[in-house]
Amino acid sequence: MEHALQVRTATPGDLDWIHELRHRVYAEELGQHPVDPSGRLSDGLDGDNVYLVAARGERRIGFVSLTPPWVGRYSLDKYLTREELPVLTDEAPFEIRVLTVEQRWRSTAAAPLLMYAALRWAAARGGRRVVAMGRTELLDMYLAAGLRPMGRTIRSGAVSFEVLSGSVAELTRTVAQRHGRILERLRTDLDWRLDMPFAPRADGCEHGGAFFSAIGTDFRTLNRRHEVVAADVLDAWFPPSPAVRAVLSEDPGWSARTSPPTGAEGLLAELARVRGLPVESLVVGAGSSDLIFRAFGRWLTPASRVLLLDPGYGEYAHVTERVIGCQVDRLQLRREDGWLVDPARLAAATRDGRYDLVVVVNPNNPTGRHAPADALRAVIEASPDRTRWWIDEAYLGYVDPADSLAGLASADARVVVCTSLSKMYALSGMRAAYLVACPETAGELRRWTPPWPVSLPAQLAAVTALRDPGHYAERWARTHELRRQLAHDLGELDGFSAVDEGVANFLTVTLPPHGPSAAQLVRECRRHDVFLRDLSPMSPAYEGRTVRIAVRDTAENARIVAACRSALDALRAPAVVVSGASGTVSR
Repeated sequence: MEHALQVRTATPGDLDWIHELRHRVYAEELGQHPVDPSGRLSDGLDGDNVYLVAARGERRIGFVSLTPPWVGRYSLDKYLTREELPVLTDEAPFEIRVLTVEQRWRSTAAAPLLMYAALRWAAARGGRRVVAMGRTELLDMYLAAGLRPMGRTIRSGAVSFEVLSGSVAELTRTVAQRHGRILERLRTDLDWRLDMPFAPRADGCEHGGAFFSAIGTDFRTLNRRHEVVAADVLDAWFPPSPAVRAVLSEDPGWSARTSPPTGAEGLLAELARVRGLPVESLVVGAGSSDLIFRAFGRWLTPASRVLLLDPGYGEYAHVTERVIGCQVDRLQLRREDGWLVDPARLAAATRDGRYDLVVVVNPNNPTGRHAPADALRAVIEASPDRTRWWIDEAYLGYVDPADSLAGLASADARVVVCTSLSKMYALSGMRAAYLVACPETAGELRRWTPPWPVSLPAQLAAVTALRDPGHYAERWARTHELRRQLAHDLGELDGFSAVDEGVANFLTVTLPPHGPSAAQLVRECRRHDVFLRDLSPMSPAYEGRTVRIAVRDTAENARIVAACRSALDALRAPAVVVSGASGTVSR
């Protein structure tokens, strides 16, 4: 693809050309800025923003700039106050700006392609909204892309601009609907060198589990499972208890062909006994996602307002925003606070009763931080009656199963606690979960539960696992030891700015600013059949440079460390680019 249209992140060697082209266009051609004798036009954000460049071979055609929200300032701040443009503070957008193309290439696809690349770059780093200053005479181009005027016109020199905005999800859909065929044609002659795929993934929540692509989703090469380290999904590193394996192997033919108890009555009774809860307060499902979709679909409408913690488990944003269409606000967890939930901030955000639903994942995935039950209980009890609370305790066993709000949920109509049996009991493949609510709420959800919601093998496995607490307590304790050792070994590597353990069966590693991205690290590790999770699309708080790693056993943890070491070495080496429309691998 020597002469294909190329899209890439700017290198230091591109900056002089960028400054020269900016001067020619914005000073000499448009009169937005005074002519500078140097023939160069730089920018106060040059040290913090990102330039994407379009080129054919050695010939550079155009560029676009992005200012991510973590920079803390935008070019728009020069023209409008935050009170005049509150979106800059309230929604932490990515600013797309100074789309600039050499004159002879302006009738080509270079400008639309650069705009599309900027949108993909923002989306891959958790962007939910973009803002832009669009030249008034080019407004139709921006409107065609799905951007909308915000009622603010800016005059800069001889040029007027409209302030535009759009949600990343809506813009992505608009581009696909209006320009999908054009993009597909471009894709055939495109040298895409950015660190995300050219096309967005299919509509749905992005989960870990990409490792199965290496094993084979058609199950014809299952032997590959012994070669692949699946650290991108939070499945247990240990097998289920010997008692579970025994009950599943006793008569697998019978359990495969036999219909289970219709309402999982035995599983409900065992959960009630083990957790000390009234059975009428329990609802079971085929994993927590089944319960989330079933409950939220009953309770919420597009008119509902929801509060999520950010970062947080992506299924909640997907269901509330993209499936139901709720108005979603986010309580930002902060790196400088150690990602901890501040009960005072949570109370302040919820005390006025504006929210129909507040979701708290505790311990949080992906931050790994835990808020004590007493602190959350105080916030909930002080909140208005109209606000429902959904507490996800999927990883609570790694802290203390007794530190649960399930008892409160069984008595307080405002509270629901959801718990998966997948991760804690090594039953991810079985899909079994339950929620706790007051009898009235639980009864309503049971009426909307189809018969046989949990398979017979899953019911057998879950009941047997609940009867073997000693085995699992030992495995959870061993998980903490493995996590601490993995954190220590990763911390010894040269290339991570932080290794953060948390309290559950995973940790995160953060790459330094202005170095390789999380996506590049993940891609390099896959060369060694080690799969890690890039957290960038989950939240802009991760700044495109944080990776989550599930704890595995001793041998697989050693492979994770070795793969990270090799990846960091490769990413420090001079770049050799292997490109394609699915994304570029640099090494």
